[in-house]
Amino acid sequence: MRKRKTYSYKDDLLEDLKDVDYAAAYLSTALSDSKEVFLLALRDVAEAQKGISKLAVEAQVNRENLYRMLSERGNPRLDTLKAVLHGVGLRIEFQPERLDAF
Repeated sequence: MRKRKTYSYKDDLLEDLKDVDYAAAYLSTALSDSKEVFLLALRDVAEAQKGISKLAVEAQVNRENLYRMLSERGNPRLDTLKAVLHGVGLRIEFQPERLDAF
């Protein structure tokens, strides 16, 4: 009897998050939900793109601190957040909030 290989939702998500455009949309959606959801989503992106250990070295952040920063209770500094985003090939960008009166 052959065993079937099964995939979890997390495996599929991490595979999708290897695409930087998908990752950007994922993070934008997460940020519109809450800070906590955004930080957990950024952790998913970090795992998919490089892995936490490699990203910690590139961002010059202690690995344990990076795990803590990318948790629900995380509170990253802006410069650390920018370094992590840079490490996964993303950046912070601002757009005007348009409130159309239609």
